[in-house]
Amino acid sequence: MGKIGNRNERIEWFRDAGFGLFIHWSIDSQLGSVISHSLVGASEVYVKKWFEALPKTFNPKKFDPDDWAVLAKLAGFKYVVFTTKHHSGFCMFDTSTTDFNIMNTPYGKDLTAQLVKAFRDQGIAIGFYFSPDDFYFLHAHGKVIARSPHPGVTPQENRDLMEYDKAQIMELLSNYGDIDIMFLDGPAEGLKELCWELQPNMVVTRGAMETPEQYIPGVPIEGLWESCLTMGTQWQYKPTNETYKSGTELIELLIETRAKGGNLLLNIGPKPDGEIPIEQEERLRQIALWMFVNSESIYNVRPWAVTNESNVWFTKRKGEDTVYAFITKTPLKWGEPNNFALKSVKATEDTTVDVLGQSGEVLEYCPDVVPRTKWHQDEQGLRITATRTQRLYNDRSWPNPIVLKITHAEPGMIEYVKRFLTPQPSPLLGI
Repeated sequence: MGKIGNRNERIEWFRDAGFGLFIHWSIDSQLGSVISHSLVGASEVYVKKWFEALPKTFNPKKFDPDDWAVLAKLAGFKYVVFTTKHHSGFCMFDTSTTDFNIMNTPYGKDLTAQLVKAFRDQGIAIGFYFSPDDFYFLHAHGKVIARSPHPGVTPQENRDLMEYDKAQIMELLSNYGDIDIMFLDGPAEGLKELCWELQPNMVVTRGAMETPEQYIPGVPIEGLWESCLTMGTQWQYKPTNETYKSGTELIELLIETRAKGGNLLLNIGPKPDGEIPIEQEERLRQIALWMFVNSESIYNVRPWAVTNESNVWFTKRKGEDTVYAFITKTPLKWGEPNNFALKSVKATEDTTVDVLGQSGEVLEYCPDVVPRTKWHQDEQGLRITATRTQRLYNDRSWPNPIVLKITHAEPGMIEYVKRFLTPQPSPLLGI
């Protein structure tokens, strides 16, 4: 048996992919509540109703995994992570381990199998979310419904629960083909090893790497990492009292994550009938348009010498000397030249600079204008004049970042540090 753990070549694949779709969906989406956690500290009446009533009414007749997968492909997602079992213990897949699963609902079909096929058909890698914690199991065995650090509730403290989890993981990793990613949302010892034994090429994310939740680290984390974020305030569908991030905010979060060397796992929460809420679809389609233009700056990239210069963020093409500069927080007017000075990027004799998605040859309805990107290097840095010419909206407005592609670039860090970061003499202190 080879070394147990995430393989180096699979780590590189994961870092290259960069952008994943998280899907939180279970039977309590019918209530619009937090997924699973309302069971903690609940009365016996509530718990009994939850476990017995909700499976009887879950029937997502509008679930069309092909539509989901096509939209995900357009939006630029390279992998999907689906909640096969959340903390409640309800299985969204066909399992022989418990009757508390999707097959015993009015829907009565294996949602996971359908989703896997649809996303795989679109060339999107398959990932499973799996919770080692299981409230249904705990309740059935007379234990308190809770998660660690509450004592006595983890599979590592309950041999029967560990064997139960292992049996479910064996089903997931035997019945759905090659699975690329496993997100173990709970104590992973004894389970992540099983994942690698069954499918050695699998990347285990949570449980084997840093997975910041609902935030992007202030500074890059050493090693492999992935942030997971919601579009609004809740993982699962929240029909009321929800506040969504804008599409522009989500795009800028993706840019920041990639500039810092991480992956972004962006969540959606489908409605109980199987549709993606229109607010979430709208944001996915805004991301889709941006990625259609700029995706090469997101995939197969690594951090540049610096993550950002103020509101300009950077990525670098893996194994190449091409740098991408993302102009954020500054919507550019259509057809008007804009000037930028980059201190951490130095041009060479072979450098070219372009705006992604544009030819630089035509400004619509302005035949006398040739809006090529211009640049020159001086002591102040790489000076660029660029014009947004592509009309992506009817009114020529565009709230989202443009991306400058700079080829054959060198770090300007030495000059940048000397000029801007070295402490200067202070006449007040006499030094």
